[in-house]
Amino acid sequence: MGHASLARLACAFALVFSASLARANGDLNVLIWSDYFIGPEAVAQFGKAEGINIKYAILDTDDTLQAKLLSGHSGYDVVYPSSTYFAKQIQAGVFQELDWSKIPNRVNLDPLLMRKVASQDAGNRFGVPYVWGTDGIVVNTTKARAALGKDAKLDGWDLLFKPEVVAKLHACGVSLVDSASDVFPVVLAYMGRDPNSKNPQDYKDAYEVLRKVRPYIDQFSSTYLNDVAGGDMCVAMAWSGDAGMIKRRALQAHQKFEFRYVEPKGQTGLWFTVMGIPKDAPNKDNAYKWINHMLDVKIAAEITNTITYPTAVTASQSMVSPVLASDPTIFPSHEAVEGYFFFAPLEPDILHLMTKLWLSLKAEG
Repeated sequence: MGHASLARLACAFALVFSASLARANGDLNVLIWSDYFIGPEAVAQFGKAEGINIKYAILDTDDTLQAKLLSGHSGYDVVYPSSTYFAKQIQAGVFQELDWSKIPNRVNLDPLLMRKVASQDAGNRFGVPYVWGTDGIVVNTTKARAALGKDAKLDGWDLLFKPEVVAKLHACGVSLVDSASDVFPVVLAYMGRDPNSKNPQDYKDAYEVLRKVRPYIDQFSSTYLNDVAGGDMCVAMAWSGDAGMIKRRALQAHQKFEFRYVEPKGQTGLWFTVMGIPKDAPNKDNAYKWINHMLDVKIAAEITNTITYPTAVTASQSMVSPVLASDPTIFPSHEAVEGYFFFAPLEPDILHLMTKLWLSLKAEG
């Protein structure tokens, strides 16, 4: 999901930010993805207002977080797991059940998005949605139309999974996200099957679809932004928050390309990053204060302006910069959101099979 994109800049070591404040109300230890870091100034403002000493550590992978949580001694008060890991972590009993009375800004959360999260966290008992996004396609329409013809349809997964189409796009560059857990569910949806299938044969069939286009895939990459913005790749499977970034980087480089982010109807995957309080959190009251602060409309707008992903506080859209607020990639309609499928956690045997098939696919190059 998007967590792979957000991890690409993560440090391999812990980066700790401590607000130089009186410790009157104790500490707060936060483990977060690097691209979510909203800046020392915003953190300091919260710390000063609450009299809390804040320590930030940078998360590199969901597996790292899971290992810390399962140890029972994570040492953190607020963590940011991806939705595909979160459900399994709930089952393992590593999170504190939320006392929503301590999060009055809950009223700012979008009901539709809360229902989507509830499919993995029944009753929204353990997680608070932070940011979210989709898996889709970024298309350099300038180059793609040159390869396919000016009247070519640029609105579906045929751009990546139909051999006769991908063969033509190969001339201007085709990129797939280097993540089996992103690609296989999308291929299954494209085939008209359950994107969260538990049937091994479905994944084998999806592999055959991918094998047919493998000769035309120019790269497997989760760090595709500059390749697309610079015109080296004209079609790329991508995470929604990267689409706007690609457009901005292309403009900064004075590239005269037009870009489109495509979310194929009924075949677009939705993911969340959530905020959770570990059961062993030493400063639970401060964790609630932090989460509530993140749900403030003004703060939510600042988050989107900084990291270009939408939060679950959709009322913040009116305070977001006009360029971002008017971008349907960042703020899709409720009708569009209703049509997204939700990436579900994978069973170990399916994950193992998918990883094996993915490595085989890449090796065929």
